Amino acid sequence: MTATHFDQFFAEAVVPDREPGLGLGRDELFGLYTSWCLLHKAEPGSPAALWEALQHGGIDPDNNNLSMTGPAAADYIVASAPDLV
Repeated sequence: MTATHFDQFFAEAVVPDREPGLGLGRDELFGLYTSWCLLHKAEPGSPAALWEALQHGGIDPDNNNLSMTGPAAADYIVASAPDLV
């Protein structure tokens, strides 16, 4: 995966949360990423590649203040909790 691939994911699917909190955990981040890849018909990278890209961008995958946004967030939420639909 190129850096651009992850940069596009970060730009489209995550935003800094307005209120300090727990942020997204590794499972949520990777689930959101795989939803984003599915919507973009892109082959997902490994979890390790995603963590490396996050850290390269100055984001700690275990301690961040990120929230989901956009179509990938909706896809991830529906896939994670189909009873809500």
